[in-house]
Amino acid sequence: MTRYGLRARVITLTLAPTLIIGLLLSAFFSFNRYHDLEKQVINSGLSIVEPLAIASEEGLKNNSREAVRRIISYAHRKNSKFVRSIAVFDYNHELFVTSNFHPNFESLTFPRNEPIPLLVTSDLQENTLILRAPIVAESGLLAAAKSQNKNSALGYIAIELDLSSLRLQQYQEIFSAFLVLISGLGLSAIFAHRLMHDVTRPISHMKNMVDRIRRGHLDVRIEGKMHGELDTLKNGINAMAVSLSEYHVEMQHSIDQATSDLRETLEQLEIQNVELDIAKKRAQEAARVKSEFLANMSHELRTPLNGVIGFTRQMLKTKLTNNQTDYLQTIEKSANNLLSIINDILDFSKLEAGKLALENIPFDFQESLEEVVSLQATSAHEKGLEVTLKVDPKIPSGVVGDPLRIQQVLTNLVGNSIKFTERGNIDISVELRSQKEDVIELQFMVRDTGIGISERQQAQLFQAFSQADASISRRYGGTGLGLVITQKLVGQMGGEISLTSRLHQGSTFWFTLKLHSTDMPVSGLLETESLNQRTLLLIEPNMQAASVIQQSLVQQGLIVTYRSSVPLEESHYDYTLLNLAPNKTHSLEQIEQWVKQAKQCSPHVVVGIPSTDLALSDHLIQTHDVHCITKPLSRRKLLQILATKQQTLAAVEIKPTFSKKLPLTVMAVDDNPANLKLISALLQERVEKVVTHTNGLDAVTEAEQQNFDLIFMDIQMPQMDGVTACHKIKNIQRNASTPVIAVTAHAMSGERDRLLSAGMDDYLTKPIEEHVLQHVLLKWSPSSVGASKAETYQHDNKQQSDNILTTDNAMVIDWKAALKQSANKTDLARDMLQMLIDYIPEVREVVESSLSQENDDTDALLRHVHKLHGSSAYCGVPRLKQICSTIEKGLHSGSSILDLEPELFELQDEMEKVTKSAASYLDS
Repeated sequence: MTRYGLRARVITLTLAPTLIIGLLLSAFFSFNRYHDLEKQVINSGLSIVEPLAIASEEGLKNNSREAVRRIISYAHRKNSKFVRSIAVFDYNHELFVTSNFHPNFESLTFPRNEPIPLLVTSDLQENTLILRAPIVAESGLLAAAKSQNKNSALGYIAIELDLSSLRLQQYQEIFSAFLVLISGLGLSAIFAHRLMHDVTRPISHMKNMVDRIRRGHLDVRIEGKMHGELDTLKNGINAMAVSLSEYHVEMQHSIDQATSDLRETLEQLEIQNVELDIAKKRAQEAARVKSEFLANMSHELRTPLNGVIGFTRQMLKTKLTNNQTDYLQTIEKSANNLLSIINDILDFSKLEAGKLALENIPFDFQESLEEVVSLQATSAHEKGLEVTLKVDPKIPSGVVGDPLRIQQVLTNLVGNSIKFTERGNIDISVELRSQKEDVIELQFMVRDTGIGISERQQAQLFQAFSQADASISRRYGGTGLGLVITQKLVGQMGGEISLTSRLHQGSTFWFTLKLHSTDMPVSGLLETESLNQRTLLLIEPNMQAASVIQQSLVQQGLIVTYRSSVPLEESHYDYTLLNLAPNKTHSLEQIEQWVKQAKQCSPHVVVGIPSTDLALSDHLIQTHDVHCITKPLSRRKLLQILATKQQTLAAVEIKPTFSKKLPLTVMAVDDNPANLKLISALLQERVEKVVTHTNGLDAVTEAEQQNFDLIFMDIQMPQMDGVTACHKIKNIQRNASTPVIAVTAHAMSGERDRLLSAGMDDYLTKPIEEHVLQHVLLKWSPSSVGASKAETYQHDNKQQSDNILTTDNAMVIDWKAALKQSANKTDLARDMLQMLIDYIPEVREVVESSLSQENDDTDALLRHVHKLHGSSAYCGVPRLKQICSTIEKGLHSGSSILDLEPELFELQDEMEKVTKSAASYLDS
């Protein structure tokens, strides 16, 4: 409260009730007195006018003016204080007699057009009151009533009263009430002043003293005599001030003591800080030595491993037996696995520091998982365990993420399951939990039938350098770091990991991840239409493995019949898949007997061999003319084997026929000559006019000169990229509304949305398919409204087995694929292959310069590899295309030329092979 707050409050609470009550009472009594005075005047007037009306009856009836004048004159003189005039009027409203002269007798009369009222009436004006009383003959009242004559009065008498004295008296009453109100307020003010003197002033004084005490003046005291509770409050404040003064002295003493102790503590802390600084420098030096050691070890280990991997790949290109190929592939996979383990060990410190960078690249999801299962299969088959991989068919084949880290997590979990399982199965499954646009959430599960983990031991699993049981590390080996790295990797990838397990009943480890799906082709094309409705006999002793294989084959249209053993009765199937259990209880003679029985069921027999019995594979191939595949079965390899075993039919050249060309003028822009030639050839069959350019700058110049119905625009081009060219073309009035279609090999998730938001009207991926191109033309053709697709584009849908494209990475040139990409035009396919051969020397020169470290320009290398990748997509060179894709992905993800050295050597060898193999196709 402010300084005057309490005083204002006392004044308000004292005077406000008096003022309100005084106003109410004054108003009430003044109002009543005002009206009472008016009523007194009216009653006085009535006491005069009514007797005069009765007394004037005879004089008015006898027409005696003098008699009536004497009566009213006497009444006027007697009441002259407030009577101004008395007048008598006959029944015709004519003046009969008056007590004195009046300036306006008309104001005293009734309206002439109305009958005279039989009752007394009053008319109150400002300072005048007029009373009118009718003069009625008493003897004539009955006759008037019988004749129903309403105007039975003989006349009426009017008296005018002066109200000036009344108004003065009324004002005197109001003034008296106001004086009483003022007097009440004055008395209330006197009492309020006394109250402020006795209460508020001491309180204000005490408040000032308390404020001084608060500011540190502890020697002040409140003086003076006070009454009642105020005196008690004064004594309390004085006592408080005394106590505060004593406490202040004591506190000052404590502060002095604490300051002395603090000085001693600071001296000790300073000594400790010096010691800590020395220890910190030692720790930093140790960390630096550790980092240098890890870097040196990384370099020393990677160098021989790169040699092992590189020369293993070189040997795989030579002519080898199946057994040797499998051995070398195992060496290559093991070396890659060892390299991954080294990377994991080096990344452990990064994980602890939170500096591990994750890749975000497109990869084939199922093939990545199958690689993990294949590497772990040997360890499982040596113990007689069956390993299965089940992938939800709703999961897209291409996803974007870090495949190496996902493989690392899965390898760790599968390796642990194999380590702690003596018999039974290792079942790996991946399910699609949810999908929102291009983001998919996956749940990975690894189930085993091993020793299990108790609830108490499960709490120790994800701790560094520890295992569930102290005796386990002696029995099974291991550092105890695997699950810690796995947990941190899963957490960094935005997922979670946990397990469910019961002792002696097996364990199930599961983790979730969120990845992005992509439409980008992450693996070679595999067509399996020829397998549709083909019959296959599946012989698999393990029920879980049989269920997974059967589901995978049924999804490809095969009709699968399952048997746990080879049937003795005769039956006929197109294929027989005979899987051998991963144990050594069966003799070679018994296995050969099974193969002979299987060949009686179908002409094509595929034998699934455990990874520990590769020698058996060569024996069965040479002796019984069957195809062998290593377990666990790779879905892609199995389908390739079945497709290549398909009975050949007469080759039928498939040519799309068109009823007519679309009346369109189209411009195609691409810096790759092969791509430009192909799209130009495809467009010339479908539209009337095609204009081609090799860069965006020329395309913009052409768009300024003529109108186009449609523009196909490459994205990566010299001088001006496709997006910039699109913006400039859209700003040209001539082609402002012309649709621009993006043509690119980058089909990663989100690329379509990025290009469409950048101004492109549609999106087309390389390699260009004929039916997709035709669909785009029909969609954006101005004249195609109402036309059906069947009328413009008629394609024979009968696929012959000889035209099925099966991608084999070992094939240098796949001429069937080249023909298909060039719309079955042999001359066009040869021209595109020749253009590829002509471009290879330029790429070879750039690669050699990069390998010799003469030129460390990764952008130039990326540009040439990207161009070679686009050309190889149309020339039927699957191996070259795959190597280019691998190098391009590595360069995009930030890998150095040294890291990609083995792949660059492979690229040189493959370009040499393509050059040599192309001669036979170009000369024929």
